[in-house]
Amino acid sequence: MSTSRNEVTSQSQLIRLKVTSEDAELRLDQLLTARIADHTRSQLQRLIKEGRAYVGSKQGRASSVVRKGEMVTLEIPPPCPSPLEPEAVPLNIVYNDADVVVVEKPAGMVGHPATAHRQGTLVNALLHHITDLSGIGGTLRPGIVHRLDRGTSGLLIVAKHDQAHAELARQFKDREVEKTYIALVWGIVQAGRRIDLPIGRDPVQRKKISTRSRRAREAITRVVKAEHLRGVSLLRVMIATGRTHQIRVHLSAIGHPVVADPNYGGKRRHPPPHLRIVQRLERPFLHAAKLVFTHPRDGRRVTVQSELPPDLLTFVEELRAQHHKSKAKR
Repeated sequence: MSTSRNEVTSQSQLIRLKVTSEDAELRLDQLLTARIADHTRSQLQRLIKEGRAYVGSKQGRASSVVRKGEMVTLEIPPPCPSPLEPEAVPLNIVYNDADVVVVEKPAGMVGHPATAHRQGTLVNALLHHITDLSGIGGTLRPGIVHRLDRGTSGLLIVAKHDQAHAELARQFKDREVEKTYIALVWGIVQAGRRIDLPIGRDPVQRKKISTRSRRAREAITRVVKAEHLRGVSLLRVMIATGRTHQIRVHLSAIGHPVVADPNYGGKRRHPPPHLRIVQRLERPFLHAAKLVFTHPRDGRRVTVQSELPPDLLTFVEELRAQHHKSKAKR
């Protein structure tokens, strides 16, 4: 099949396909899905439904069967402007190219605008900082591929167009993305520990996740490094799965909740005197520190890392100083 593209106007685009013997007898939506790599099948079906696809001079339907020698024409409209407003919210971009951007989400920032959060979200910030979006789902907006809890800081991958979004989402689904977090937890946890506990929506407290869920799904967390600091442990953990609140629920389930986590036992009203400094923490001590993924365009492995933000690093430095001081007295 030969493919040609030319501009209809300064914005929309025509794609012309000539049906060969190999393509004959396919449905129109199957043909377009096979030949147009930068659009998903559902998006192409929507364009067909909007009357933007023709077989010869006749408007096509998704179920239309194409014949050898026919010309298929598809109009690709320009992405619609996003209904969301760009905002000059400070945002640290750690990786950026034509397909993907990786940012450091600050703690307290939500991902998408919602009824309670229409401004100051990650999407609002991205619309201001990124000027070469190709659009997601026909709209000029960034495609956030995964999520972080509002109180968690760290790395997030964002796609600039549908093809990148679909490939990165597949990598997350197939567990091909390496995700490493830094967490400060109560008690002593040894490196090498593996937590394999299915989790899901708590049957009583529906806003929480727990290991008691009737519809629990597989969740695996591994402790790859541990630093012990007099009653707390600074951990590096990797997750094979990416369930909601997974790290927080898993560490709480084994009796070592994330420090300052109000929902899963991490808030201590009466900590030991040397640990009272953690009462100043205003969010769970959890940071997405490293991501390794395959680039959706050229297949190379990309590694991005993020240091602890100042609000967490300050506590670590104070705890280390206290720990070393206590060791020197022995």
